[in-house]
Amino acid sequence: MHIYFLGVCGTAMGNAALLMRSLGHTVSGSDTGVYPPMSDMLRSAGITILEGWDAQRLASLSPDLVVIGNVASRGHPEVEWLLESRALPYVSLPELLRTHVLNRRQNLVVGGTHGKTTTTCLATCLLQANGAEPGYLIGGVPRDLPGGAAPGHDGGPFVIEGDEYDTAFFDKRSKFIQYLPSILLINNIEFDHADIFRDLPDVLRTFSHVTRVVPRNGAIVANGDDPNVASVIAPVSWCPIIRVGVDAGNDVRIENFSENADESEFTLTWQGKHWGTVRWNLPGLFNARNAAMAATAAALTICPASPTDLCLASLAKFQGVMRRQEKHIDTAGLVVLEDFGHHPTAIALTLQSLRQRYPRHRLIAAFEPRSNTAVRKVLQDEFQKALSHADSVYMAPVHRAEKYGENDRLDTHAIAGNLMKQGCVVLPATDNEALLDALIQEANANSETMPMLVVFFSNGAFGGIIKRFITTFR
Repeated sequence: MHIYFLGVCGTAMGNAALLMRSLGHTVSGSDTGVYPPMSDMLRSAGITILEGWDAQRLASLSPDLVVIGNVASRGHPEVEWLLESRALPYVSLPELLRTHVLNRRQNLVVGGTHGKTTTTCLATCLLQANGAEPGYLIGGVPRDLPGGAAPGHDGGPFVIEGDEYDTAFFDKRSKFIQYLPSILLINNIEFDHADIFRDLPDVLRTFSHVTRVVPRNGAIVANGDDPNVASVIAPVSWCPIIRVGVDAGNDVRIENFSENADESEFTLTWQGKHWGTVRWNLPGLFNARNAAMAATAAALTICPASPTDLCLASLAKFQGVMRRQEKHIDTAGLVVLEDFGHHPTAIALTLQSLRQRYPRHRLIAAFEPRSNTAVRKVLQDEFQKALSHADSVYMAPVHRAEKYGENDRLDTHAIAGNLMKQGCVVLPATDNEALLDALIQEANANSETMPMLVVFFSNGAFGGIIKRFITTFR
């Protein structure tokens, strides 16, 4: 079958295209943002990438099925041709996955506001290390796997990142509703995606919907320390629930967590029974929780009768996912990290962990408000509190600020003013070039007298300045 992906270079769409290609289908697709690494991965797999949108070109290709990604909405030339001509069948990405992959697999679906990509990768690696041959689809670039997607053993487990974002312009349900979870993992729940959810109750509603499709012989692995998760799982009576966390009363507990500049360490117990002690490079209690959640879900997938038989040894070598606390420079005077953080909770947790790991360093946060939530004023106070954990803050201008009214748009100057009153040094830059110049100037002036740690927070390219800053000091 010839499958055509409309928006093929997005992370999820590209990895799904690679998955379909590995299953033997002919795959092609179109996009406007065609750049490495995804473009290189697609082409090396024999997938044709067509730049731009062209309805006549799509008509001449005449694929058997068109997959419409979230990049497309009404007014898109290829979408309009599909709707008017009715010449070709089309589906959303989640529907493609449900009907062509997930309907015959034991699915481990990883959901939650934060940590989905890392936890999906962790669960996959743990299953592999314990003798399973899982299929997987990860919304990022894992360092411990050959790519972001693989079919695995036919009929075996399949690990998939369960995004709560909407499905397509014609289907506004959350993606994970169609992922047929056998094991549903809920890492945490907060308000996010302000472009599609009205408020926190609206987010809680969509998570409650996905719990309803977990079968009786499945299970929900829940963050037992999160009150929002607790409210979602409270009505569930149709399947087992395993709670994971640091608090007493959790089935799986994270104990004796500690970290320094070189490593983190923690112990896992299952209902009071010692499971294992983990020493690894990933920072923060939040990553220890990701590991505990992933291990619990993996154990329920392949050894539910004796879950502590799942060996945790492979965690010691886990490298993580690109752009998640990814370290680019590590010298005596300068440490530079890149992080996908774009929600205030994720930013705060990362900065708190870095403060613990690097107590002698001047901690500098460069933040680009870019996500559909970060560009809005709805979490402005929370962003201010999160960034206050840094010694210096470089605030990039709001991405595509012209799309948002003044009353709705994040006020970076107000955040800067309030942070400066608290003693934080803040530069609200007029553009990314000005931010880069000022940051390089500070690093040149101060890194020899006081070690500096610079962390870039963005869910996008940050105008290319991250690579340029790294090149300057590498």
